[in-house]
Amino acid sequence: MSRILITGASGNVGRYVAQYAHKNGQEITVAGTHTETLAEMFGSAAKVAYFDFTDPSTFKTALENVDRVFIMRPPHLGKPEDLKPFVDALKEQGGIRLVSFLSLLGVEKNPVPPHHKIEKYIEQAGLPFCHIRPSFFMQNISGVHAFEIKHFNRIVVPVKNALTSFVDAEDIGEITAKVLSEPELHQNRGYSITGPAAIDYWQVARILSEELGREIIYTNPNPAFAKKYWMNVRGMEKEYCTVMGMLYMMTRFGAAKKVTTAFEQVMTFCPKSRRRFA
Repeated sequence: MSRILITGASGNVGRYVAQYAHKNGQEITVAGTHTETLAEMFGSAAKVAYFDFTDPSTFKTALENVDRVFIMRPPHLGKPEDLKPFVDALKEQGGIRLVSFLSLLGVEKNPVPPHHKIEKYIEQAGLPFCHIRPSFFMQNISGVHAFEIKHFNRIVVPVKNALTSFVDAEDIGEITAKVLSEPELHQNRGYSITGPAAIDYWQVARILSEELGREIIYTNPNPAFAKKYWMNVRGMEKEYCTVMGMLYMMTRFGAAKKVTTAFEQVMTFCPKSRRRFA
């Protein structure tokens, strides 16, 4: 029994957790509702299991021979209670050497986002844990916000002049894989992971302009307008937009400006810069 279960393995972070854990010589199970996609992505490198946080009947197969777990909260699950049955299942299974939850920078002092309560569920269950608390992903710009950049040369993020210590999702995946590959060294810890510097979205726009060879503008929208735009124009789900709006509101108040050296201390090299990523 020595296997890592990776939830959200087709996502921005999970795919890198799986890739680097496999590179580290670990046996891995990649789990999710789209098993065909996972089989295509990982082939013979991983066992594929159907898994749904809201369906306890899927837990047993996914947890077969598993002693370490990476938990990624699906964006559409806004209620932390949705993940509690799985945490309880991990406690009942026993033999879990580490649970690594993809959390959020500064959430240990902020009870508002769902990540705070999920961390507490894991800790209260008595499971060995290592919370990974990253700042905003650089992939947000090339993912959820890429539409406006691609078609209108604009960044639509409602944070005004706030600073953000962006981090590459690949760096988060790599450090998480290392933590899960050597679990006893990282038990009962929380790692706040950031990029090497905190910058504002005006600077992000300038970097993108220089790297893409066209003028990108930061629009600095009103938060209420941005939420309506995401829902009514982009067609995103209301719950997803609410959580995203809440996280950006926290950023406006300075929650994402912290810069740490945790990545360098664990990995012994520096995380990627915003320009290198661009």
